[in-house]
Amino acid sequence: MRYKSQAVAYWYFAVAMVLFGLQLVFGLLSATKYLGPDPLLYVLPFDVTKVIHTNLLIVWVLTGFMGATYWLVPDESRTELHSVKLAYIQLILWTLMGVTAVVGYLFRYGTGNKLLEQPLPHKIVIVICMLIFLYNIGMTIKKSGRFTTTEGVLVLGLVSTAVLFFPALLEYKNYTVSIFYRWWTIHLWVEGVWMMIMGSFLAYLLIRLSGADREVMEKWLYVIVGLVFLAGIVGTAHHYYWVGVPYYWLPIGGFFSALEPLAIIGMAMYAYGAMRRSGLSHPNNLALHWTLGSAIFTLFGAGLLGLAHTWPSVNKWTHGTLVTAMHGHAAFYGAYAMIVLAMIAYALPSLTHSRKDHNPAIGYWAFWLQLGGMFGMTISFATAGIGQVYLERIMGMGYLDAQLKIQVHFIMLIASASMFSLGAGLFIFDFFRRRPRFEVTETDALGNDVNDPVIVTERRL
Repeated sequence: MRYKSQAVAYWYFAVAMVLFGLQLVFGLLSATKYLGPDPLLYVLPFDVTKVIHTNLLIVWVLTGFMGATYWLVPDESRTELHSVKLAYIQLILWTLMGVTAVVGYLFRYGTGNKLLEQPLPHKIVIVICMLIFLYNIGMTIKKSGRFTTTEGVLVLGLVSTAVLFFPALLEYKNYTVSIFYRWWTIHLWVEGVWMMIMGSFLAYLLIRLSGADREVMEKWLYVIVGLVFLAGIVGTAHHYYWVGVPYYWLPIGGFFSALEPLAIIGMAMYAYGAMRRSGLSHPNNLALHWTLGSAIFTLFGAGLLGLAHTWPSVNKWTHGTLVTAMHGHAAFYGAYAMIVLAMIAYALPSLTHSRKDHNPAIGYWAFWLQLGGMFGMTISFATAGIGQVYLERIMGMGYLDAQLKIQVHFIMLIASASMFSLGAGLFIFDFFRRRPRFEVTETDALGNDVNDPVIVTERRL
């Protein structure tokens, strides 16, 4: 840790880890309801557990983004954070918003707008938190007088995230109009500007973990930003197919959705190229696993599986089925959850005491169990979804009758989800098993702690 204010990141990461654990609890609870009978039917029905599961996902990933930004910006700008006090005020407000929102969902207090169920007072708090966050980051960069391309892409992604939240603040009486503008927030976040945030984190980690040339990495970032604007933004149209909009959205959505994987392929290529060109070996090999794993799993989940069912002639059968869940789980985990976990794995040795090993065995178990579990969940959703499409949309079977026929796949899903949860539990345990530290450490050009016993030993060898 080169700057004392970077310690703020620990508390954001800590809140993210708690929310991550809660998300898994409600996810497992939602999955078990498919097997029935449900003893919690009148206490925690499926619609409530699913709302909490999906909203916790968005909140913990955003919390991780904030923590990672508070770690990255001082390091890139080579200065202390503008205001540590503001960062803590923001975290308190953000956490209170998340906790009260979850409690509200338990009592059916929400807007009913999928993935944006937060009531208006909570959304106002979200806006306040984002304004504090962007002000703090902006003033830090301004104070330093140093502005790298990595920071530029990150700030562009964060500012765009805040701006694109404004459609969610409005209420629409017409359902089609409401759904149309809802995707201006949801799609343009997860398949648009968040890709810039992921790309900047990926570039930062690859520069430090592989010793790759900064100029080369940042040129790739320009390519990714261009592809996001070319395909990701107009690709929003693939959500418009069946909500009552004019027919011309079908070819637009089909064409630009087919182009969306280009940005993801670009990310995977530049991650692979960085490692091929690099002659350096960073001691934190575990963080490198998470970094490269994020690029590869994003290509699989967001690129391949996304393209597999967003083409209009395919989507008319798969829309609203478990095939969508297949794509959603793999894509969100690879692109956003894994990059947050990569940033945590990179920063954690500097943020905690007595962590003499950058690559503990528990860390590798957490990585492989999560990866295997998520792959199993993806396959389970895929097989269940294909069966559901055939039974419901081709054979004309009723929804509940079809669910009984594909129930075996949910046993596979719960087994895979349990494996994933074990891996996530190990990661969370590894995070909290060492107490945080707040003193500044001397670092080399790659950001390594020069007094770290692991690095000292490797240099002697």
